[in-house]
This record gives sequence, structure tokens and C-alpha cells, in this order.
Amino acid sequence: MEYLKFSIDYGIMGLLFCMSILSFGLFIERVFFYKALVLSSYKTKKSLEIALSNHLTTIATITSNAPYIGLLGTVLAIMLTFMNMSEQGIEATKIMSSLALALKTTAVGLVVAIVSMVFNNILVRYSERFLADYDEEV
Repeated sequence: MEYLKFSIDYGIMGLLFCMSILSFGLFIERVFFYKALVLSSYKTKKSLEIALSNHLTTIATITSNAPYIGLLGTVLAIMLTFMNMSEQGIEATKIMSSLALALKTTAVGLVVAIVSMVFNNILVRYSERFLADYDEEV
């Protein structure tokens, strides 16, 4: 029983933390890339599009999957609650701590997804502006 609680607390939460660090790191990398971008160094619009959209798919994947990982933690924590209830009877303190764990993973998953979505939207907007500027130069 403790192993499952440990797995949820550190496994799911750790995975969500790693996803948030990855999303933030890729966002910072893209911002620095966009700040140093010289449009005239690209021969075709397609090569510019490829350079601009690099890593955006990873951030979008984190955005779409973080809530599901949080939900997985919720399902596992609710299973833990039911297992505790069947083995030890109904103790309000144990039930509440397991349900709090379930809500914690859902909340963290949603926070990671929301922040990553903001990062992705900012970067897509930058990308669209650079493509529009490139069209004006040509």
C-alpha cells in the first residue's frame, strides 16, 4: 500500500515536474533563437518554417498529455483509497489523505498543461510574425 502511494507521489508528480522543466527549457531556447533570428539568412520560406517550428511539437505534446498523466495519478490514488477502505475499514483520515493525493496530481497536471499552452501560444505567435515579416521582405 505504501509503495503505491510512494509511486503516485513521486512517480506521477516527478514526471509532471520533469515535463514542466522540459517545457520551460524549450520555451527559453526558442525565445533566444527568435531573438537572434536573421530572416535574410533563409533562402526559402519552407526552411524558415522548419527552423521556427522546431520544438513546438514537443511543447504541444506536453500540453496535451499533462492532464492525462494527472488523471492517471487521480485514478491510482482513488484505487488506493478503495484498497485502504477494504483492508482497514473506513477511517476518515486515511480516506481524506488519499483523496487529497488524487486531487494534487490532477491539479499539478492541469497547471503544467496550462503553462505549456501559454508557452506554445506565445511561440506560435512569434513564428507567425516572422513568417509574415519574411513574406514582406520577399
